[in-house]
Amino acid sequence: MKYISLTFFVIFLLFTYWQFNDPDPILWIPIYGIAAYCAFRSYQGATNKEMVLVLAFMAAAAGINSWTQMTAWEGLVTEGLAMKTHNQEVAREALGLGICVFALLFFWVTAKSEK
Repeated sequence: MKYISLTFFVIFLLFTYWQFNDPDPILWIPIYGIAAYCAFRSYQGATNKEMVLVLAFMAAAAGINSWTQMTAWEGLVTEGLAMKTHNQEVAREALGLGICVFALLFFWVTAKSEK
């Protein structure tokens, strides 16, 4: 289980790095940075269960909010990775938050089973 947390840590570090090219990096760098921190703490076996659960609920609420802002489903990738429409941006943001929720709940479950 520790190596799954380490894998999430690397993934969230990459997500954080890629946000430097995003139109709103001041929002997304902290989101993925906090997820990377939680993954690293989970790898160390020092998960704060309450914090991870609160962050998971916040990420889920933000992901649902982001998803509902789409006016039409246009897919995540069309003709390369370049952002073509607002709907693609919102769909990718919702997917990223969904990955955060999944990882945070994983950290919570594994922390609960460790004790």
